[in-house]
Amino acid sequence: MSRPVAIAIVVLGFMFWWPVGLALLLYMIGSGRMGCLSRRGRARVQNWQDAGPFSTWKSWAWGTDGSSGNHAFDEYKAETLRRLEEEQKDFTAFLERLRFAKDKAEFDQFMAERRNRSSSPPAEEQPST
Repeated sequence: MSRPVAIAIVVLGFMFWWPVGLALLLYMIGSGRMGCLSRRGRARVQNWQDAGPFSTWKSWAWGTDGSSGNHAFDEYKAETLRRLEEEQKDFTAFLERLRFAKDKAEFDQFMAERRNRSSSPPAEEQPST
């Protein structure tokens, strides 16, 4: 059965009675007839089912097994991630210094305005004629 025909059957099943459509959809996905999972995706699901639900949940969910199988690439990836983390720390420190400088400038401006306000005598009100 071709993929468009399978999709049409599932849609008709939903139109006829939703439990029939749902059952057909689950059957098509489970049997692999819908082609929703690639070979790699099916292998991940199979590995996850074999290993248990919680042992490899992170690698299954994120699609990373830790190693690509290529030692040179893994070293490059680790070095790049380390460099990016270092740059992120440096940038975070820069933003913190920038915020501090801005806060200090605002505080200095506030204090200068306060000194000017308190040092100048209050203007006496002239009676209006």
